[in-house]
Amino acid sequence: MTPSAPRPADAPPLESLLDDVEQRLAALGVALRERDVHAIDQQAGALHRALAQAVHGFGRAARAGGVPPPLRRRLADASGQVAAQRESLARATAALDRAIDVLLPRSAAGLYGAHGGAERVTHSGSLQA
Repeated sequence: MTPSAPRPADAPPLESLLDDVEQRLAALGVALRERDVHAIDQQAGALHRALAQAVHGFGRAARAGGVPPPLRRRLADASGQVAAQRESLARATAALDRAIDVLLPRSAAGLYGAHGGAERVTHSGSLQA
């Protein structure tokens, strides 16, 4: 790592912060591929904490004199990976929502209720004769 602006003794170096983010991204990727809900939850939380620490550390370094270009590139790459995982999760969520809508339709029009009669679907704000 190239020398950078002075930092407090208890602050981890930027490279260490970035290594942690990259490791958490990789672990979350594995959990997503394995569809391990518990691991996804754990790794997402760990990634969130690592990103918060990295943002704080990189912000402090930027104010104190700058971030070396190789670390800026790695941070940009990590940001791209986060965006890709977010998009992947959004697509998976949308597909799951569509599957649930097919299996459990929201409208019960024309179906019989618990008391044997056809249930009436009311729409708020409209009048029915």
